[in-house]
Amino acid sequence: MSDSTSPAFSLEFFPPRDLAGQERLVRAAKQMLAIQPKYVSVTFGAGGSTRAGTADAVRTLRNLGCDAAPHLSCVGATRQDLRDILQTYKNEGVRRVVALRGDLPSGMGGDAGELRYANELVSFIREETGDWFHIEVAAYPEMHPQAASPTADLEHFVTKVNAGADAAITQYFFNADSYFDFVDRAQAKGVRVPIVPGIMPITNHTQLLRFSEMCGAEVPRWIRLRLAEFGDDKASIRAFGVDVVTELCQTLLDNGAPGLHFYSLNHAEAPLAVWKELAL
Repeated sequence: MSDSTSPAFSLEFFPPRDLAGQERLVRAAKQMLAIQPKYVSVTFGAGGSTRAGTADAVRTLRNLGCDAAPHLSCVGATRQDLRDILQTYKNEGVRRVVALRGDLPSGMGGDAGELRYANELVSFIREETGDWFHIEVAAYPEMHPQAASPTADLEHFVTKVNAGADAAITQYFFNADSYFDFVDRAQAKGVRVPIVPGIMPITNHTQLLRFSEMCGAEVPRWIRLRLAEFGDDKASIRAFGVDVVTELCQTLLDNGAPGLHFYSLNHAEAPLAVWKELAL
């Protein structure tokens, strides 16, 4: 699944909203440099609501020595908007982007922008910039919440890859079989790019359930029951989370996953704890 023998690690951050958030981002990024991430990605708010913040965070992370990949969403953007953003990043020497359809912010209605789907965005990036950018796209082992069926979702993924994607990052999951099943099905359709599992640390019970409800990721019943039992005992939740996520990561790596992409939530402690447990 991967060209190299050693797995590659990457991290996702989100743009800070205030000075305290900026300090937290820098602190977390400096701590996470210990694992020598291949790159870090920076998210993009619904409908482009954090466009300037994304670009600023990318600059901050690049100044710290990270290869930073901005998320780019086509929702709510014109072709000229996207052309300008790509040119700015190219001028600054950014060589990697994460191309997404993106989420419609509530109330946006029909103004979805000139490009409707991520495969159109990937094609547009290639038309505009050739091979300048390494393009990552999203994959959904447990199906995108808005997809008609697992088969339809897989077809959308294959179309994105064939449009010119170099690699994929999955939505997070806690069932390794869903990932391996998705990879097998994608490869049967001719997909040869690395499909890197996205990893969500478990640090907060209600936050995890809320995120999972929004993005269609299944939290297994046994995990939900254990988390509920811990109540407000944050230390126990964190320790349990490190054990569960470390075991998942080890299973993925042992069976050929080309790397791990940690959703850091701008905190270093949980991803670092997992990384140390993996003894890599």
